[in-house]
Amino acid sequence: MSQTDQPQDLYAETAFRADAIPRQAAPPEKSVWGKLGSNFDVARLPWGHYVGINPSEFEYEYSGGWYRDYEYMGDHDFHDFNHINELRWSKFVDEDISLVYRFFRFWFVFWTHLLSFIGPGGGKGGGWFLTSIVAVCTILFLFAADTILAALTPLAITVGLCGVATVFKTLFEKHSIRFYKSNQDWSDDVAFCRRSGLVKSFQGNFPFYEFDAFIEMAADMKGNQRHSLKVRHRYPQFSKDKHSGLPLEFTFPTDTGSIAERYAMWDMLGRYMDVSQPLPDIPRLEPFRHLDPTTKAFDEAGKRGRPATYWRDLYAKASEKELKQLREEHRKTVDAAPWGSRPDLMAHSVPGYGDSYTAEPEDVNAYGRAPNKEDRFVERADAKGTSSQDTSDHG
Repeated sequence: MSQTDQPQDLYAETAFRADAIPRQAAPPEKSVWGKLGSNFDVARLPWGHYVGINPSEFEYEYSGGWYRDYEYMGDHDFHDFNHINELRWSKFVDEDISLVYRFFRFWFVFWTHLLSFIGPGGGKGGGWFLTSIVAVCTILFLFAADTILAALTPLAITVGLCGVATVFKTLFEKHSIRFYKSNQDWSDDVAFCRRSGLVKSFQGNFPFYEFDAFIEMAADMKGNQRHSLKVRHRYPQFSKDKHSGLPLEFTFPTDTGSIAERYAMWDMLGRYMDVSQPLPDIPRLEPFRHLDPTTKAFDEAGKRGRPATYWRDLYAKASEKELKQLREEHRKTVDAAPWGSRPDLMAHSVPGYGDSYTAEPEDVNAYGRAPNKEDRFVERADAKGTSSQDTSDHG
């Protein structure tokens, strides 16, 4: 069956809907280690009541992250190659390659990217840093060398080496699919599956509504704080790793220090899994909107308010500088969104759910930028008499 011939009613009975969360068991009491780990959780994020704003990393993704591959591969191959489509959001990659190939590929990518003059997003790479150091040393020892040629030789070698690394990095990024297409498989074994509503893992398959999202705080040796989004299984007695004993959890990184971006990531993941909502309107998912029943109906009703190839056309015309500006403007939108003090739908479905992790920063956005000891935490509003919003993405 081709993608365009698929039947419309493709959702399983277990598919997740925020307005139909079933009654569940109370979570187990935390062990000593569990309580210790909980001290790093800044807030547990609410279920439902979508704001409809995507994290900046996905709203205006770097063109090298998706458009280059999409343009190179086309609709059909990009569908299978992509880690997120209308079927699943994979968190694991299977590669049918030898250890020798894997070893050489790793070091090839490591050194070419480290020494390249071009860094991530088109910025300056490590090649400039290394060349600057060698140039300073060359100037210092210029008069100590026997000849000028001998003094300039290390600088010339460094420039040549970094130049070759830049060429190889550019070629790799342009043709990297040749390195991966034949052997890379975004696995369904570890994935968030939209149509089934299941989160698949090596520890087993569990309903999405059995997971909770937390903002986890960590600090480096200098005391600088950083935050990550953790999506953790509520019932670790059924899903903890048999070897490490750790609970099943997934990390969803975002590219800025703003805690609001973590809220936006959870909001987007919830809408992605919620089949009563259209797929999040982000570049990477645009090629698959017509393959998802809810999204197809949403778009055909004119509710999207954008052409079918909106993102593809934008990336085809926009420069990296323009995309960067759009990304920065969107970050302001994320930071200004009303993330805090929203009710939590899960409180009605899990006994004792409201007795723990209900506090969150009084000012989510201020906390994300400069957390300190004076930050106030408030109890989340009661979810009684409320329901999940049918919210499309904010364009």
